[in-house]
Amino acid sequence: MEQKVKEFFERVRNAKSVAIMGHKNPDGDSLCSVLALGELIEKNFGVRPVCTYDGNIPDNLDGVPLRTHIKYFERVDMTRPFDLAIVLDYGNPVHIGGPRPIVDNAGFVIEIDHHKNENTVGELCINDDTAAATGVIVYEMMKMANLQYDINIANLLALAILTDTGNFKFARNGRPIRIMADLVDYGVNIRGLIESMNNKPRKAVQLEAKTAANAEFFYHHRLALATICKKDYKHLDGRGELVLNLLGQIQGVDYIVLLKEQKLDQIGVSIRSRNKPINQIAEALGGGGHDRAAGAVIHGDTLENVRARVLELFKGA
Repeated sequence: MEQKVKEFFERVRNAKSVAIMGHKNPDGDSLCSVLALGELIEKNFGVRPVCTYDGNIPDNLDGVPLRTHIKYFERVDMTRPFDLAIVLDYGNPVHIGGPRPIVDNAGFVIEIDHHKNENTVGELCINDDTAAATGVIVYEMMKMANLQYDINIANLLALAILTDTGNFKFARNGRPIRIMADLVDYGVNIRGLIESMNNKPRKAVQLEAKTAANAEFFYHHRLALATICKKDYKHLDGRGELVLNLLGQIQGVDYIVLLKEQKLDQIGVSIRSRNKPINQIAEALGGGGHDRAAGAVIHGDTLENVRARVLELFKGA
């Protein structure tokens, strides 16, 4: 890892133009890791990277530090190749979305990720699937290289960790907690950061609460399955974490699935588990993720068919 980090910063030092991106429809880890790394590079190497994304950023992330430093990919000039493209937290190449031409045309590509991914895009891969968040890896790289940082960067890395660990609920070891302790000593206010994300639109909260209330239960109530149809999907802000969290609090529920009809022929699937791995189920649907938090996007199929496939995959789980 140390040698890879050394090469990473050597590549940054020699690049005149840098682009950074995460996965489509960024969550807190993706967005905040991209912004934190971009600011670290500008602060320490004098090059301002172009931070870009595809899809939608949830309203509850509107207040993150340096939010204005990231551009929708259609506002980025992709006709001129970047010296260096850095892809963070993407999981699977298809999840990069619109900025993919930047990756394909760049002089050199680096990836930083905490997902298991056999189909990598980077010529240099700084990946660690034991890390609780990509923000953990960026923090450790920052410390390893003894980079200068400020409270904006500290807050961004803290948000990346908080969101991907579910405020430490999904932390599998003490590593992210030790990092957060260091960030708190630096000046991060955890309560303030969490409160800053409690600002979803009213319709989004009402939709998620209604969706959880109308969930179905299968296999002796061990599987909770909720659905958001196309006409309601426009009101969803983010991935539906409130639905997943509410259903995950029900006694006896081991698995939670949320189906989202994003388009008539595009179904998003979010899967959570209390204890057992479910990433293999997401992989069977063409997706992937972590042991207890995974998902997929299925194209060219109906909500009814995807629902039937999910129920079949969970049979005997």
